[in-house]
Amino acid sequence: MIEIGEVTVPAATVARLPYYLRALRDLTREGVATTSSSELAERSGVGPAQLRKDLSYLGSFGTRGVGYDVDSLSSYIAAALGLGSEHRLAIVGVGNLGHALANYSGYAARGFQLVALLDADPAVVGRTAAGLPVEHVDDLESILADRDVSMVILATPGSAAQPVAERIVACGVREILSFSPVALQLPDDVVVRSVDVAGELQILAFHAAARNAQQAQRVGADGVAAPDGVVAPPASAR
Repeated sequence: MIEIGEVTVPAATVARLPYYLRALRDLTREGVATTSSSELAERSGVGPAQLRKDLSYLGSFGTRGVGYDVDSLSSYIAAALGLGSEHRLAIVGVGNLGHALANYSGYAARGFQLVALLDADPAVVGRTAAGLPVEHVDDLESILADRDVSMVILATPGSAAQPVAERIVACGVREILSFSPVALQLPDDVVVRSVDVAGELQILAFHAAARNAQQAQRVGADGVAAPDGVVAPPASAR
């Protein structure tokens, strides 16, 4: 459970709030003033019952027969997510992935300001990405302090991730988004969100293998699988 103000909210609900906020902001751009739980749930990729349960942790929303006021619900969720004030962001590790993350165009619209890029590679330091110079990670402590950085995206190689993360935490930063392929060992009050691209692909590979195995099981002794995965009858039955 996670405390949001005076309310305690399940971590799984907190993880879904950004999807609700994105859907609501899409509705705002489309000029939609009110929406139903069914429409908002569909746009967010969840069921209506799950949506209503999640929102119930934050308070009472919606009017029977009318639905949710898009602007007010959007503002409330944004405030619950702590987006009322700007978060200053640094990226440590500006290789191919870090460079792509630096050039992501959605930070400002979502309440984040990218203020620093750091790397250890002499071939990278001094270059520019997203309008910012890449500075040497040796200066990490002074840069994070001088620019009031509150969140860090970590995109270093795995071998460097743990020591760099420890330096980041020592600077007072307690929120880290890690793309490094290691499990960071940090104090309990540090929130780490890890994105393991290879791991996610392996999960997809598992599902693909399971689906192929199920299709193979449905094929009879003389049957063949049609191109769309539907089992065709044995040749003797055609």
